[in-house]
Amino acid sequence: MIVRVSTHLRGYTGGQSEVHAHGGTLDEALRDLDRQFPGIRFRVVDEQDHVRERIKMFVNSALIADDNLRVPVNPGDTVHIIGALSGGAAA
Repeated sequence: MIVRVSTHLRGYTGGQSEVHAHGGTLDEALRDLDRQFPGIRFRVVDEQDHVRERIKMFVNSALIADDNLRVPVNPGDTVHIIGALSGGAAA
C-alpha cells in the first residue's frame, strides 16, 4: 500500500512524502514502516497503541478512530498520516 506522510514526519522517511508499507491491518503497516524508518511509529502511536492526539489517519478517505489500529488494509489502499496544526495566539 501507499502511505502518504505529512511534512513533519518526513525527517524519518528521508524527505519522502510517499512510501510503501505491507500488512493486513493498519497496525501491521505501521510496524512495517517502523522497520523501514525507525522511530516513525512512536511519533504516530502512543504507548497505549492509540493514534496520538495531533495525528489524523485515513485509509483511502475513511478517518480512522484513534484506537482502531486493527482496521484492515489492502495492497491497493492509500494510508494518509496527517499532523494537525496547532498553536498561536488569537488576535
